[in-house]
Amino acid sequence: MKNHETNSVIKVAIADDHALFRTGVKTSLSSRKDIQMVAEAENGMQLLNLLRHIQPDVVLLDIQMPIMDGLTTLPEIKKLYPGVKVIMLSMHNDHSVISRMMEIGANSYLTKESGSEMIYDAIKTVFEQDFFFNDLTNKALLSGLRTKRTAESSMPQDVQLTDKEITILKLMCDEKSTKEIADIVDLSPRTVEAIRDKLKTKTGTKSMAGLVMYAVKAGLVEQN
Repeated sequence: MKNHETNSVIKVAIADDHALFRTGVKTSLSSRKDIQMVAEAENGMQLLNLLRHIQPDVVLLDIQMPIMDGLTTLPEIKKLYPGVKVIMLSMHNDHSVISRMMEIGANSYLTKESGSEMIYDAIKTVFEQDFFFNDLTNKALLSGLRTKRTAESSMPQDVQLTDKEITILKLMCDEKSTKEIADIVDLSPRTVEAIRDKLKTKTGTKSMAGLVMYAVKAGLVEQN
């Protein structure tokens, strides 16, 4: 993206019960000029207490934690601080868990084996574009589709989308930002947002993840 503000620093918090892992992430991100670690917690409850005083842009949230785990914490963060982006972290790559996380508001999902480069990319991307999709999230959303046929059957199969709507949906799946899409299709960002809302209504989906799932299911995007 061309519109990086070089002076805008992304404030990041991490919640993980392994002190060693927290330290590793903090150390790997400390060399980045555009990232500032502002808070760390060892469970969800501690994190929610911190969020009352500190507003990060992005939270790295471990799924398995004592006292209050990531599954319980995620909806609370989204309810209280809808603007905060949340990247889930886990040792496991269980597809059903990943698609459930994305459905209840996660902006991305990384395994703890992800290198510092991927964690940095995920933080930057969710901050700028709301979502960071990777092989893991894509496969999970796809397998979620296969297993959720019953729930999905209520989704309109023969939605009539205009060429412009299809183009915009494909660009969204291509992780383009609203501004980038607006430039490509020669519309204002506000119009692109209106079309995105219309797409959600037409396809019966509630979130960006839902729209991506719909596009994959409808065969509008090629899945590698």
